[in-house]
Amino acid sequence: MTDPKFFQRQGPLTLARIAEIAGGTIAATDRPDQEFSDVAALDTAGPDDVSFLDNRKYVDQLAETQAGACILAQEMAEVAPEGVALIVCDKPYMGYARVAQAFYPRPRTIAGIHPAAVIHSSAEVDDSASIAAGAVIEAGAKIGARTSIGANSVIGAGVEIGEDCEIGPCASLSHCLVGSRVRLYAGVRIGQDGFGFAFDAAGHVRVPQLGRVIIDDDVEIGANSTIDRGAGPDTMIGKGAMIDNLVQIAHNVQVGQGAVIIAQAGVAGSTSLGRWSVLAAQAGVAGHLVVGDGARVGAQAGVMRDVPPGNDVLGSPAMQARAFWRQMSHLAKLGRGQERPKQTQETNTETEKT
Repeated sequence: MTDPKFFQRQGPLTLARIAEIAGGTIAATDRPDQEFSDVAALDTAGPDDVSFLDNRKYVDQLAETQAGACILAQEMAEVAPEGVALIVCDKPYMGYARVAQAFYPRPRTIAGIHPAAVIHSSAEVDDSASIAAGAVIEAGAKIGARTSIGANSVIGAGVEIGEDCEIGPCASLSHCLVGSRVRLYAGVRIGQDGFGFAFDAAGHVRVPQLGRVIIDDDVEIGANSTIDRGAGPDTMIGKGAMIDNLVQIAHNVQVGQGAVIIAQAGVAGSTSLGRWSVLAAQAGVAGHLVVGDGARVGAQAGVMRDVPPGNDVLGSPAMQARAFWRQMSHLAKLGRGQERPKQTQETNTETEKT
């Protein structure tokens, strides 16, 4: 059960309503009016909880679960214990996500400006916005309806933030335009200088970074991630992109719609990440490259050349996944070939003594 100090639960919800939210159909029960009060994992759920199964790794937990209802795929239905109401869904994890949101909706913004906030007279703050203590809103900035600005955040001059956004505490935004329903977590840095300078033995010369960061609607950017403004063209973050904690995105990068970038990944300047592409944890992509639509870059991979659409790459330097695993197989075989069987070693020893 969640801690009520931190999470405010809604409900209860009927089985029929839960199935509607999940986009599934009810099976294994004739009680669509049965009510449930919470969501929980298979191994901790009780009779009043809704759980789910998406990964076959946990099928044994399904067989033993005490959950009152479970969201799952049709082929898993026969594993569920008798008495568990089933919601059959094509995408169980997506269905569970929607149900969990119904029980735990994001808190509504409470309009108001804290007395300890500092807001420039030329800034435009919607009456329904929330500005926390210590926040600074600089000249000409615009804050949209129902948007919340966290404690000690700094919204730089001219920055525009759309409706229903959530800016976490201690974030800083400059030289950027932010769409609606965007969530920036604590400590995010948006719009600082890109890392651009001309090399010279007498001292490197900084190249002025004259672009912006444009963040489209429905983007999330994790804690302590950094996105540099463009050097001339803008840095662009596409609609619905999901960026994890501790990610670095350099100047002029173009991140496509729905792209996913996981913790500690880094993207060098002027690189383009296609729609629905994925960078796994600690992956690095060199500058001026194109990672195509739907391509996936494995954890800790180092991308040195373009990745075609729909391709999977692994390793450093990154290569096609099939080639990577072939090389790993060859290396394993070479390693085994260098090991001398114990019996052979003993035979050689006896021969040397003779």
